[in-house]
Amino acid sequence: MDLQTRKLKAIEYLIGLRDEKLLRKIESTIIEVQKQQTIQRKLNPLSAEQLVERANKSTQDYLAGRFKTQEQLEKESENW
Repeated sequence: MDLQTRKLKAIEYLIGLRDEKLLRKIESTIIEVQKQQTIQRKLNPLSAEQLVERANKSTQDYLAGRFKTQEQLEKESENW
């Protein structure tokens, strides 16, 4: 059965549905899926190349002394 046929069958089922409790479950599932899709669209995972590039830049920064120690960060955060 192809996707289009399955969707039409689901619509037909929903049209005939009389169980309020089940309909609420279906609606909440749809809302949850939509939220997850929105989150996924907002997140842009890094490509392998971008990840390697960031790691290389971090290494260069560290070797050049461009970093803060844990203690420095903790002291700095006391003033937030």
